[in-house]
Amino acid sequence: MHYVTGNRLTLLRNGEQYFPALVAAIDAARDAVFLETYIFADDQTGSLVADALARAAARGVSVHLLIDGFGTRDFAPRFRRMLTDAGARVLVYRPDISPWTLRRDRLRRMHRKLASVDAVVAFVGGINIIDDFDAPGSAPPRYDYAVQVAGPLCAAVRDAAAHLWAQVNAPALLALRRESARTPESDFAHGQRAALVLRDSVRHRRDIERAYLEMIRSAREEIVIANAYFFPGRRFRTALLSAARRGVRVVLLLQGRVEHFLFHYASRAMYGSLLDAGIEIQEYRRSFLHAKVAVFDCCRASIGSSNIDPFSLLLAREANLFVDDARFAAELRASLEDAMRAGASPLPRLEWKHRAWWRRAWNWIAYGIARLMIAFAGYERYH
Repeated sequence: MHYVTGNRLTLLRNGEQYFPALVAAIDAARDAVFLETYIFADDQTGSLVADALARAAARGVSVHLLIDGFGTRDFAPRFRRMLTDAGARVLVYRPDISPWTLRRDRLRRMHRKLASVDAVVAFVGGINIIDDFDAPGSAPPRYDYAVQVAGPLCAAVRDAAAHLWAQVNAPALLALRRESARTPESDFAHGQRAALVLRDSVRHRRDIERAYLEMIRSAREEIVIANAYFFPGRRFRTALLSAARRGVRVVLLLQGRVEHFLFHYASRAMYGSLLDAGIEIQEYRRSFLHAKVAVFDCCRASIGSSNIDPFSLLLAREANLFVDDARFAAELRASLEDAMRAGASPLPRLEWKHRAWWRRAWNWIAYGIARLMIAFAGYERYH
């Protein structure tokens, strides 16, 4: 990881804090805006962000919107018309391939949630452009995070967004080179250190996984991980079990509600070995968990788009911010503690081991099916 110092990082909880900050930054844009999102929904939040992008394009800002062809396969025609009429550019990453096709590459999605405004403000996190409350059977909003960045690291975010834009639309490369962008300079006396870590299928295939493993293996006191879709490979499980054996307190805040049926039950097949090692599992049930964050020893943290599952760690394009700052890590940890107190319940080891036999059997059947799906995707040796 290449840490950049001199930044100001602002933790944003849920869309309630993220969307107003994003729209305000877009409304202040003067040069260029890049926005990447897996989902761009046709709802109130989608309208709010689309309107801001159109306003920026209409006043001469170079606006680039990159959406995923599966996550946003039903991108609203009215949004596309409004944005293109205003002068914004919209690209689709890997237009949707039929779910009935046998092509494995249909699973390679653009799952990043990044925004760059004039290379002086950036956003990194796990929040899609969708109403927080748009979840089946969920009264409270989705539980998720993003980070607003000001300072030198914004250049790395812009470069990442511009690079992917040029890859998707090669003729755009020359245009991007002609566009001016202010060079961010740090004026924060006690700036924070952070690194942008990306995952792709070429040069950075395991970068996010390696960064996580490095943090886990170096932890000495506590690891707190909140992850929406938790289906770790062998390397990741071994690192967590080793941390617990050397006396590190390991806490996992995981999805308690059923959202994706198969993987929800498949992931629970792993709970027994984790609980036996002394790892604490908290199931979040207040709403749907969508966070992908972690805190290590109360001094380092990670926030981003990457789940701890084979699709994020081995297939999708992802972006995480790793932060080396005790104050930021403490703020995130306190927020996770609040979430666990207010919306989660611990999973007792003995209660888990003595659940009905048919529940145990179903977990292992689901696990076997999930492993077959991973093997079909070309990762039968998912470690």
